[in-house]
Amino acid sequence: MHRGCATVRKRDAQQERAERTVDAPQQHEITPWERVQRARHPNRPRTLDYVRAMTDDFVEMHGDRRFGDDLALVAGVASFNGQTVVVIGHQKGQDTRENVRRNFGMPHPEGYRKALRMFEHAEQFGFPVLCFIDTPGANPNKDSEERGQANAIAENILKMAGLKTPIVACVIGEGGSGGALAIGVADRLLMMENAIYSVASPEASASILWRDSAKAPDAAKAMRITARDLVELGIADDIVPEPAEGAHTDNVATIANVRQYLQKHLDELRKLDTDTLLAQRYNKYRTIGRYQEKTQSIFQHEHTEPYHNGNTNN
Repeated sequence: MHRGCATVRKRDAQQERAERTVDAPQQHEITPWERVQRARHPNRPRTLDYVRAMTDDFVEMHGDRRFGDDLALVAGVASFNGQTVVVIGHQKGQDTRENVRRNFGMPHPEGYRKALRMFEHAEQFGFPVLCFIDTPGANPNKDSEERGQANAIAENILKMAGLKTPIVACVIGEGGSGGALAIGVADRLLMMENAIYSVASPEASASILWRDSAKAPDAAKAMRITARDLVELGIADDIVPEPAEGAHTDNVATIANVRQYLQKHLDELRKLDTDTLLAQRYNKYRTIGRYQEKTQSIFQHEHTEPYHNGNTNN
């Protein structure tokens, strides 16, 4: 009883603080490059910060049963608001020493295969999956390539596409390329207000497009990598608000908001039967990138008149 009361008080305090801070007015429109800086801020809450604050009885799992453990990706089982869930997320450090230990949140193949283990565990027992995305990308070094980095990412994408249990993912910082996608094929993709999601970093894109990494702010704008952009493009499903100056200024309020949004979307998904869940997930990803230009409809209208071959007797 004492533990339960303490948990309730903790949740109430988090929610109250979130309501006080998140709706504070912005003094100016935040640029995409400023959001990139906020997404990378070293004091932003990390995956384990969310897990420890939002869940009870978290048991972390280690190793991929093939090569070893990877500290850049954490995974385990926990109780989230009374529901057993599988939790998977990238884990950055908050200082140089921890970042080196966590490989700056860039998983090796064994990290993604550890995640695959947990996806299979979730499906076997019917546990929903919560994923926290925060990585500049998968580890690209020679050792990772030799151990099958591309294959590990591809296997995860394939598994998540057909996983017979609800998946909710939240981009809590950086969502970099295939390293993010490997745990991001979810029924609902949420993004923190200052999170980013892209195929390459703005610096890398600027170097490719203009041969000048100093033009990263221009690339950040052109690439449409912000939460608002991705919702408009139909890639992300919802935006989790942050305190006015960013998540790093108030971890308690930030975590309370993430808890609320995760629970909201999880409740909606749990109402669906498995066939409907999988059909909606399939349609979500099949329609990403689909568009129709207005000129096409005009073209079609102009060619709806009956065809004449020039013979007026026909």
